[in-house]
Amino acid sequence: MPPASLEELEERLSRPTPAVVDLMRALPGDIIILGAAGKMGPSLARMAKRANDEAGTKRRVIAVSRFSTPGSAEEFQQHGIETIAVDLLAANAVAYLPHAPNVVFMAGMKFGSTGQEPMTWAMNAWLPGLVCERYHRSRIAAFSTGNVYGLVPVERGGSKEEDALNPAGEYAMSCLGRERIFQHFSQTRGTPVSLIRLNYACDLRYGVLVDVSQKVWNGEPVDVRMGYFNTIWQGDANALSLLSLGKAQSPAWTVNLTGTATLSVREVAKRFGELFGKPVQITGKEAPDALLSNPYRSFVELGIPFIRDEELMEWVASWVSRGGESLGKPTHFESRDGRF
Repeated sequence: MPPASLEELEERLSRPTPAVVDLMRALPGDIIILGAAGKMGPSLARMAKRANDEAGTKRRVIAVSRFSTPGSAEEFQQHGIETIAVDLLAANAVAYLPHAPNVVFMAGMKFGSTGQEPMTWAMNAWLPGLVCERYHRSRIAAFSTGNVYGLVPVERGGSKEEDALNPAGEYAMSCLGRERIFQHFSQTRGTPVSLIRLNYACDLRYGVLVDVSQKVWNGEPVDVRMGYFNTIWQGDANALSLLSLGKAQSPAWTVNLTGTATLSVREVAKRFGELFGKPVQITGKEAPDALLSNPYRSFVELGIPFIRDEELMEWVASWVSRGGESLGKPTHFESRDGRF
């Protein structure tokens, strides 16, 4: 059954898999999550804490962010997660963070990057160097993005980790810069690193499926020029991202993180039309290429997502039709020029 309330949604997003609980038994030391107050960070931090509690191990789970939204720090604290409020770009801020053997790096800038290119590069490429200096003896799982690949022909089935990179736009280029910094320190300092190229996580308040469903629900046209995409239930993305800590190595290990299928925007819109009982308006024509990732390595090394695409669409449709909360943060997956 789809989550019926915000509390149930948060519980499911943060529910650890048995594999994550096993990882907590095997992986010693505290966990610090940098940039934890974004869309994905709160549920990932809570999953780490819940898995730690289920494993019966004693460790600190520490969330670091500016916590600029009132009440956002308390959201972590009520679940037993420690918080540190700091601007990571402030002078010496990273240097004074507490030591932790396990680091999850989630800090970054995407939306609003057009027009703020210097800040984008500072967040996405300079800050990783500061983190690598501070935590060169730690194990680091660092979030990246499938945008580093650029558009690829749809019939290829998505980019693989070993493919040549072709980032379009300064956001994607700065994310490649982030990866190169982590790779450099992993090679030169021996820091174990996993690089997570995430391609569209979806909880029911945001995501590509939410974007498309809201257009259908509101009677707005759905643009299909970026005609195909990948997505993954955020609960699965949380679990697989935490599991990547166990795969961190030197040189850095890279993995695509997304769902099991290449989805058609047109067909997804039609499916939401069926679920809502509403007509669907389509505009544009599918281009022969799209931003797509091949997830085979993650399936073999980390595991297959539990929630399938059809089930996730049904959950999204139920949530949207009942007026469930929206974060109001569209993915802008339609962008074909890398401008966000």
